[in-house]
Amino acid sequence: MKLQAEIGADKHRVELKRDENTVFANIDEREYEVEVSEPEANVYLIKNGGKVSEVFVSPHTQAGEAMQVRVGSDEIEVRISDPKRLRGSTVNGEQADGLAEIRTAMPGKVVRILVSAGDAVKKGDGVIVVEAMKMQNEMKSPKDGTVSEFRVAENDNVGAGEVLVVIE
Repeated sequence: MKLQAEIGADKHRVELKRDENTVFANIDEREYEVEVSEPEANVYLIKNGGKVSEVFVSPHTQAGEAMQVRVGSDEIEVRISDPKRLRGSTVNGEQADGLAEIRTAMPGKVVRILVSAGDAVKKGDGVIVVEAMKMQNEMKSPKDGTVSEFRVAENDNVGAGEVLVVIE
């Protein structure tokens, strides 16, 4: 998976591959191989050689949304985006006809649906939970509206950029 990470004014090219608990990362042409585990929600243990780092990542829902990342006492804001998804996309996923589509940022599995078709939702309300790379991400409504349709069911495998839910 190829992504772009923004930290302040700096942009970095990131490519990630995963095999079980091992993550292979290429960041700006530098290669890394680390072991990753998630002992609790949003907390990751990253083992690199003999060193173990505990990393907290704030919950996020939409691709491109800034995340707070804390490693030890250092805290940084990181914005992750998928350059392929940015081509031809609309602001906040809203279409000209007022529809908003909630899409996955990466391949994963639908683990929970939090609302039903026809339910009214407010911007920021949790709608669906998708697990990707052993992390569960609660995807939130990008606007006030009504859930008009689900295009997936619990336990479905989903691809990057796939539409999961439509909000009117």
